[in-house]
Amino acid sequence: MADEVLLVLSTFPDRESARRIVRQLVEERHAACANVLPAVESIYWWEGKVETGNETLVLIKTSADRYAALEETLRRLHPYDVPEIVALPIERGLNEYLEWVARSCGAS
Repeated sequence: MADEVLLVLSTFPDRESARRIVRQLVEERHAACANVLPAVESIYWWEGKVETGNETLVLIKTSADRYAALEETLRRLHPYDVPEIVALPIERGLNEYLEWVARSCGAS
């Protein structure tokens, strides 16, 4: 079951946009749940220089078979030109939780 569940990381410019978009992802069953962490400092290269900014980090749990739909929807709704969308496979975890994630995303 663990290889069917992904943890997706994405940053947003503010908490409001993160909450609005993540709620839609969950309502459309692209994700089982998400955690909105309101304050992270990001340091990154953008357009040839190093930038620093305050962002909101979101941890999204989804099933592997729903990832493509999640990515497409997140990319379409996200306010950034190039949004951070990074998916990591969950190798281990509480089996009941991982099964819940898969069920909540519509997986069997």
